[in-house]
Amino acid sequence: MKTRLLLIEDEADLGNVVKQYLEIMDFTVDWSQDGKAALALFQANTTKYDILLIDISLPGMDGFQLAEMVVQLNPQVPFLFLTARNERADRLHGLKIGADDYITKPFDIDELVLRIRNIIRRHAGHTDQQPQQRSLIARGDVQFHKDSLKLLIGSYPPITLTPRESELLEFLFNNENRILKREEILTRLWGENDYFLGRSLDVFISRLRKHLNKSAYISISNVYGVGFVFNVREGT
Repeated sequence: MKTRLLLIEDEADLGNVVKQYLEIMDFTVDWSQDGKAALALFQANTTKYDILLIDISLPGMDGFQLAEMVVQLNPQVPFLFLTARNERADRLHGLKIGADDYITKPFDIDELVLRIRNIIRRHAGHTDQQPQQRSLIARGDVQFHKDSLKLLIGSYPPITLTPRESELLEFLFNNENRILKREEILTRLWGENDYFLGRSLDVFISRLRKHLNKSAYISISNVYGVGFVFNVREGT
């Protein structure tokens, strides 16, 4: 079955080239040039697409706003940003929303295809696990429902994680109370240790730490210059 992709890009020439090339590379592509129109397409069937490519500067609704709406509708669908802006604040904002990657224009179309396929492969690995591997993880006042990406802490409202946050949290649970090097986390989870993934890891750790601050049993601490420790109190 072909990968189903939603491209949201308002530049006609670039959008046409990207759409045609992706179709040559065996993708099925729907293309929208407007943020609100793209949201309507996605709302019509929130499980139709395997991945979204979202330009940040869009008419109707910018890419960040669109991505936030997409995450609310289906937090499991992966997406990456296409942008002409190369600002650190934009990258961090995109990561906080849950982006899987961030491509700066002009870009090499073959690199884009490779990144899309890598994201799809990682996402498939997360969603195609056997049911017994997608069960509940519970420690003290924390419950992590891997199948639904839900994190429950004490009596606080449920938290919906992004797929990558969920992958990272599961990895941390599987490696409790030991020093985890940054390179180990990046290569074992996502297959490579590059700048973008390193920045992503920092954002995901920061978000998980903020959530887990509500727990009396679990915390994440930094080991300066090395990595992190996922602290779980004994007897939990």
